[in-house]
Amino acid sequence: MSIYTKKGDKGTTSLFNPALYKEKRIPKSAQRIRVIGEIDELNSFLGIISSKIRNKDTKKFIIKIQKNLFTINAVIAGAKLSFKNEETKFLEKKIDKIEKLLPPLKNFIIPGGDTLASEVMYARTIARRAERELVALSKKEKVKPSLLKYINRLSDALFMVSRNINFAKGKKETPWKPR
Repeated sequence: MSIYTKKGDKGTTSLFNPALYKEKRIPKSAQRIRVIGEIDELNSFLGIISSKIRNKDTKKFIIKIQKNLFTINAVIAGAKLSFKNEETKFLEKKIDKIEKLLPPLKNFIIPGGDTLASEVMYARTIARRAERELVALSKKEKVKPSLLKYINRLSDALFMVSRNINFAKGKKETPWKPR
């Protein structure tokens, strides 16, 4: 079986559940497809990050996030799958666990330090972009609240992972202070 179908050559694609739209195929520029694309980009970048992580717990955490992102994209595309609020609670527990290990923040911090920590911080910004697109979709169509909560919390979790990597490698955080 060939990887290409040529069905998208005119700028349309299909979903798991075409009943979500009046047409069987939808434009690749549709808001729903933009959300799926942003989450796919985030997932791909997390794959790069995962390939560089040496800490087994952190690697396992990132891979769990990647699996959740695949599920979220499938749900957005109309698959008859559920996405439970427990996944968001899992992120919150991980955030709380990491936060206890780190010095408290008194200022915003400038992304940097270790290269891997910087890449995780960049993944955080991709998560924020995906969240903005998901929120825009939710203003037009029904979006499961569990997806919005998870994507919102995900950027916080990635922020904490980035801080933790810098902390573990002895890299100082650079505080941002207004002039």
